[in-house]
Amino acid sequence: QVQLVESGGGVVQAGGSLRLSCIFSGRAFSNYHTGWFRQAPGKEREFVSGISRSGDTTDYADSVKGRFTISRDNAKSTVFLQMNSLKPEDSAVYFCAADSSTWINFRSDRAYDYWGQGTQVTVSS
Repeated sequence: QVQLVESGGGVVQAGGSLRLSCIFSGRAFSNYHTGWFRQAPGKEREFVSGISRSGDTTDYADSVKGRFTISRDNAKSTVFLQMNSLKPEDSAVYFCAADSSTWINFRSDRAYDYWGQGTQVTVSS
């Protein structure tokens, strides 16, 4: 079965950077679109970024566009989220997700069949 494990979260000052990693296992990673979502206390889970199987297509929430970069290394079965210029409002638990459908709506959490456990990101003001 597919398993995703996030890492790289932590506490960082506003304006700082952090890189999240999500290691995929159980199936051929190159067959899976992947995405990042986040959820802050008291808020619904929201889309952050998505990337296609090959990495040719990416999508970003307006709130992170220009600051975050999603990438993947299929040889290492890993998807990354480079987060720069972090703001306190970026604080949340960040989840990676994956799905093998030929096409998915990156922005819909219902599009993904598999999810990681999440990693906490805290940005101090």
